[in-house]
Amino acid sequence: MGDMYKLQKEAKRIKKELANTHIFSEADGVKVTVSGEQEIIEIEFLNDEIIGDATRLAKAIKEASNKAFKKAQQVAAEKMKAVMGGMPGM
Repeated sequence: MGDMYKLQKEAKRIKKELANTHIFSEADGVKVTVSGEQEIIEIEFLNDEIIGDATRLAKAIKEASNKAFKKAQQVAAEKMKAVMGGMPGM
C-alpha cells in the first residue's frame, strides 16, 4: 500500500516538473516550444518571408511541432522510467 502512495506522489511531482519543462524545435524559420506535458507554449516565426507563403508556413509549423512533441514524449518517458524502475515488480 505504501508503494502505491509513493508512486502516486512521485507521479504528481513528475507531472509538475514536466509542466515546467520547455522543449524547443525549429523547422524552416519556425520555432515551436512545447511543455513536457505536450502542450504548445509558443510558436515563433524567425523568418519573416515564410509568413507570406501559406503552404511553406503550414509545413514548417507541422514539422517543428511534430519534432517538439516527439522530444517531449522522450523526456516524459525517461522521467517515468526512472520512477517505474524503482518499483518492485516493474
